[in-house]
Amino acid sequence: MPDKITVSSVLNSLVPISRFNKGEANKIFEEVREAGFKVVLKNNTPACVLLKPELYEQMLETIEEYRLLLEAEKRMKNAKQEDFIPQEKVLSEFGINKADLDNTDVEIE
Repeated sequence: MPDKITVSSVLNSLVPISRFNKGEANKIFEEVREAGFKVVLKNNTPACVLLKPELYEQMLETIEEYRLLLEAEKRMKNAKQEDFIPQEKVLSEFGINKADLDNTDVEIE
């Protein structure tokens, strides 16, 4: 997302829909690539928001991660001790021993 949203950047992001009617779509899309987003106004009312694809994907990822966090918190709140499986039992069921885990590289983002 944009690093810092200021009143000035919001005002600069406003685009009257009439600019599209004047054939300025390519110029507006270039402005979106540079600024990250634009708010299209129709009759002085926001009609839509144009976003860079990367920004849109980042927003979707953030929403999905938040949804998963809420689900995890809900599950942990309702979990009982008997809902948990000891690590040793899981390793045994999958035929893994602790030495296998100790010798495994893990990528951390």
